[in-house]
Amino acid sequence: MDISVYRPGELSAADRAAWTALQSKAHLDGSPELANPFLSPEFTLAVGRCRRGVRIAVAREDGEPVAFFPFQRTATGVGRAVGLGVSDCQGLVHRTGFTWDAHELLQACGLALWEFDHLVAGQAPFEAGAAGTFPSPVMDVDQGYEAYLRGLRARSPKFTRTTLAKERKLGRDAGGVRYVHDERDPAALRTLMTWKSAQYRRTGRSDRFAHAWITHLVQQLFHSRSEPFAGILSVLYADDRPVAAHFGLRSERVLACWFPAYDPAYAKYSPGLILHLRMAEAAAADGIAYLDLGRGQKDYKDSLKTREIAVSEGWVTRRHPIAFGHRAHRAPVRALRNAVLSRPELFESADRILKRMGKIRSSR
Repeated sequence: MDISVYRPGELSAADRAAWTALQSKAHLDGSPELANPFLSPEFTLAVGRCRRGVRIAVAREDGEPVAFFPFQRTATGVGRAVGLGVSDCQGLVHRTGFTWDAHELLQACGLALWEFDHLVAGQAPFEAGAAGTFPSPVMDVDQGYEAYLRGLRARSPKFTRTTLAKERKLGRDAGGVRYVHDERDPAALRTLMTWKSAQYRRTGRSDRFAHAWITHLVQQLFHSRSEPFAGILSVLYADDRPVAAHFGLRSERVLACWFPAYDPAYAKYSPGLILHLRMAEAAAADGIAYLDLGRGQKDYKDSLKTREIAVSEGWVTRRHPIAFGHRAHRAPVRALRNAVLSRPELFESADRILKRMGKIRSSR
């Protein structure tokens, strides 16, 4: 492999175009997950404007780029997936049939290890280091919204009937419901982030928007507009008041769901579920193949999904003391978290404790 490593600002327009072209053809080459917008050059470049150490390795054959590997690197050679902690899809974007040696790639990148938590399926050289594989639910809309809705009625008739009835009731009670799939008002984005921060605090979770770099990243991506990539803010209005919103990323064929939230005052109407159905309808009309709901066990995801794709977490390591030390530090934390998430009796107890702590924190 001929591998060159670039800072985000050093990547040429020709290389960016080649990267995008690989994603555009991924579904034709049997790797549809590589079309995920988190694997797009725009996402990596946006993270590079918010975080240090972002790099892109480009593999070439006969002078032509055939693979792109975005990563973040510390001064000691600890590597992480770009945007680790907020990115819902990670890996190497490559031409069909391309193979690589993970250790050779890490050495060329100056990495002792590379850590991931949403590795896309089909990355065999990296999967050898996976510590666990997890489902990521998706909503298939490639056959159109009506086909999706028919399938939803067949799978979950009570859920579908109840959700649509709540939408009608919301319209009657509030004087009308309006949906905007691609809202361009920055005030609506600020409302969403306020709701989401309150939700994090209320449920005892870490508030992602308390981190300035994440807020800055989302604001950047909100203004990202191109044919193959965009940040999409979708808003459900009742009587011209926002009651639910979602911010995600769109590539040509995938809408990656990211930050959904709603106004708790309207909780009885399930506005978040109504919003997701409207998103599916609009995405289907835009030619999107599926909505990726992201890794994580949630009742609403189970209700809306048509199938699941697999993502993995773990490390690819070289024989290096930095790699051994980092893994020894991180592995027990990951193992404990996954043990809790995988066992309902442990998760429910932990969730109750977090929500109790959240109520205390919110009341201060």
